[in-house]
Amino acid sequence: MNSKITLITGGSRGLGRNAALALARQGSGILLTYRTREAEAAEVVAEIERLGGQAAALQLDVGESSSFDTFAAKVRQLLQQKWQRQSFDFLVNNAGVGVYAPITDTSETQFDQLMNIHLKGPFFLTQKLLPLIADGGRILNLSSGLTRFTQPGYGAYAAMKGAIEVLSKYMAKELGARGIAVNSIAPGAIETDFGGGTVRDDAQINQALASQTALGRVGVPDDIGPVIAALLSDGARWINGQRIEASGGMFL
Repeated sequence: MNSKITLITGGSRGLGRNAALALARQGSGILLTYRTREAEAAEVVAEIERLGGQAAALQLDVGESSSFDTFAAKVRQLLQQKWQRQSFDFLVNNAGVGVYAPITDTSETQFDQLMNIHLKGPFFLTQKLLPLIADGGRILNLSSGLTRFTQPGYGAYAAMKGAIEVLSKYMAKELGARGIAVNSIAPGAIETDFGGGTVRDDAQINQALASQTALGRVGVPDDIGPVIAALLSDGARWINGQRIEASGGMFL
């Protein structure tokens, strides 16, 4: 077992939960965050402990950047108490929400919510946590296949993810002196409760997207968590400043 520690935002459900379990199986300690689903976060921690790993959960709303100083202090304290460490190794900026609205109907409130959660949040959370990330560590930012191909109704969401991909390159450049590699992962359509569970629950949409995917189906969380774990494995240490799409070959 290696002695790495990974902090995953939004780790109580969906892709974050799956990634947490995949990383735990890889030997990483897990510090996951949740916004409101404390019981679900506790279950993920318990599941990791049943696997023989170490995990903990902290509450965080990535859309509230004013809370990040307090959160960073809690992370520092938890690292010392649970792992006797002053730093962690990997940061996965995963937490997010989906808003479906055509550009003509997108409200400023919706736009600001997406910006705060998907762009401002990861920017300033990473900034606040950088003193706690070990030299030689890694940062992985969640993007979306929607930055390469388009599906009407996701303009504002995809714009934030496009910004995250550019930001990831700048992070890679600026943090290279510390040996910290930064990449973005862009999942395609996945069967989760994200965005109201449309891909999972609407058979017509599911089939339409599957028909445009080379491997003939939409993704499931088990297709993404292991990719995240692989990108944070020792063998992927030389991948830096890249956008890695995990979509099964959508819209090729």
